[in-house]
Amino acid sequence: MTQVLKARAGKITEEMEAVARYEQVDVEYVRNGVAEGRIVIPRNISRKPFRYCGIGEGMRVKVNALIGTSSNRDDMASEARKLRVALDAGCDSVMDLSTGSSIDAMRRQTLGMADVAVGCTTIYQAAEEAIEKYGSIVEMRDKDILDNIEKQAAEGIDFMAIHSAFNNSVLNVMQKTGRVTWVVSRGGAFVTGWMLHNNKENPLFEHYDRILEILKAYDVTLSLGDAIRPGATADSLDGAQMQGLRVQGDLAKRAQSAGVQVMIEGPGHVPLNHVEATMKLQKRLCNNAPYFILGTLATDIAPGYDNITGAIGGAFAASCGADFLCYLTPAEHLGLPLEEDVRTGVISARIAAQIGDVARGNKQAIAREKEMGRARVAMDVDRQIKAALAPHKLIAAKEKGGGQHLCPACGEDCAVQEAARYFGIA
Repeated sequence: MTQVLKARAGKITEEMEAVARYEQVDVEYVRNGVAEGRIVIPRNISRKPFRYCGIGEGMRVKVNALIGTSSNRDDMASEARKLRVALDAGCDSVMDLSTGSSIDAMRRQTLGMADVAVGCTTIYQAAEEAIEKYGSIVEMRDKDILDNIEKQAAEGIDFMAIHSAFNNSVLNVMQKTGRVTWVVSRGGAFVTGWMLHNNKENPLFEHYDRILEILKAYDVTLSLGDAIRPGATADSLDGAQMQGLRVQGDLAKRAQSAGVQVMIEGPGHVPLNHVEATMKLQKRLCNNAPYFILGTLATDIAPGYDNITGAIGGAFAASCGADFLCYLTPAEHLGLPLEEDVRTGVISARIAAQIGDVARGNKQAIAREKEMGRARVAMDVDRQIKAALAPHKLIAAKEKGGGQHLCPACGEDCAVQEAARYFGIA
């Protein structure tokens, strides 16, 4: 029985209890959220217990990291190091997006190493295997796709990005309206090419009920892939995106009715003045399912600094209702990230999540902010290290001999300390 069905039957699971402890909320709140589809807890029944991650309403905003091999960087050892870096930096989940020569082996390595929820994008492996079997992605068979979904579920994947919400109705709108960037999702591009070449409906949409059966059997959380997300701020909230969101809404309700946990993937490149409207539309159309956003990038023109633009957009999106942030690294739009890019990407997204949590009134996030302020007034570096989101910078400064006062700008005339004496708190 899936988490959703247990929750609807009034049963409280180990996963719900763990999430309630971590979030410091009543377990009945978690159970009710899972039952209604407002909260998901990605956890495949085939995997051993790990750090459970509650995503959705009333939960702290979570952060996802990406790893994976490709044809031009097919090094599993390197991806293992990047995974360790992402986990050490505090990601809540990781997605293996491998398209290299050993996708099965890479997935097993990731599942074996990660103590957090693991996701994947299922169409990638089906597409790569179609090239080997038939010479082209567009020759991919429906059975190949479904078999891959079942294999990945059986091996223990906790959540899957599946591009079922891209269908002929969305394609038709996109062709009529035109775009600056057309399709920037890799999975979306595979599906688009297949549909246009074969003049058929998207098999991930056509066989949606069968996909739900597979996911339900293993309690895999469905991440409804955003194949039509805007790849430039100029495309934000265009007709194609709106049609895709309507399809996502219908499919989200079908998944919830079937007892499958579901979250919605979202944009993408979004100017700040569109963020609030995008969040509200998603929640309304998708029955308040958790929103998993890719960024968002608040500007297109900062390659090399997309961790910053993503953190700006992600913080605002989180404050407006986004529940799950996919990190962006400085290597976005430049190439595959290196280990330090991964660390920077995770920390940047965690900063955005913390900002969003404070704006949403999360008690734990606010308490942590207050603790840092008090620790600074007390000139207690050890307390600051405990409160810091990424303490390595403070630790390094302390080890260099900074002592208990790491802010030298005012010298002996420290504003905080002078005020503290007058108010009796020094």
